Amino acid sequence: MTVGILFGAISALAFVTRTGCTDNANGLSPDGVPEIEYTDVDLGLTQRGPYFDVPYSKNVTALVGKTAQLNCRVHNLGNRTVSWIRHRDIHLLTSGRMTYTSDQRFISVHNPHTEDWILKIRFPQRRDSGIYECQVGTTPPIGHRMYLSVVEPLTTILGGPELFINTESTINLTCVVQHSPEPPPAIQWTHNDEEINYDSPRGGVSVITEKGEMTTSHLLVQKARGSDSGRYTCAPANANPRSVLVHVLSGEHPAAMQHGGQLRLQYPLPAALLSVIVALMGC
Repeated sequence: MTVGILFGAISALAFVTRTGCTDNANGLSPDGVPEIEYTDVDLGLTQRGPYFDVPYSKNVTALVGKTAQLNCRVHNLGNRTVSWIRHRDIHLLTSGRMTYTSDQRFISVHNPHTEDWILKIRFPQRRDSGIYECQVGTTPPIGHRMYLSVVEPLTTILGGPELFINTESTINLTCVVQHSPEPPPAIQWTHNDEEINYDSPRGGVSVITEKGEMTTSHLLVQKARGSDSGRYTCAPANANPRSVLVHVLSGEHPAAMQHGGQLRLQYPLPAALLSVIVALMGC
């Protein structure tokens, strides 16, 4: 591709026009070769007017409630104005540094020493997802569209909200984080609102975290005892926390379903109905 452009440039220079060759009376150089005055040839390799730097003006995925920023980089802007338009309702949000919407969450940010025009959206909600256009006031106007996706990460603990564990079994809690634009930088586990210490004298407590499009964190508590009962909370750094109530039981639980040492009540009976059944059995 580069060789082709260079060859074209050389060819174009070979066909320049002769514009008033003035020299010696007959326009010849001292060695007898005709003199040619060269003029600049526009090869279409430069942008004369404003244009968008697309690699720096990309789609954005943001978290609900966390400030989102759409960046628009414009070269050769000159004295023209940059505006932001929301396509959902063709609403002019900002023009230059001025905001033209009653929704004060939208702000235009520009540093005079850069070519970046930023649309900042504070406290974004899922309804803010959609196409936004960065527009330059040329004649006719030119624009570049970007898509903002506002997502709300979902945190779940498998098997919750209550788990029943046999004494001496292993508590295995699995926390799953989905729909996050990036894996959570950290996931904190707490027991009864206190951060779990994996190096405590109790021992047998560990966590395994696998990050990706769907991040999972496994909390393992070996040889469960009564003191291990309580509320366990998984708190990702970029998502809402989720809790599960764990009961460590000694002996059999009559109305429970057991699976791999973990018990969960299946179809628990209301207290009032249970009282009636007990009364009838006593008759």
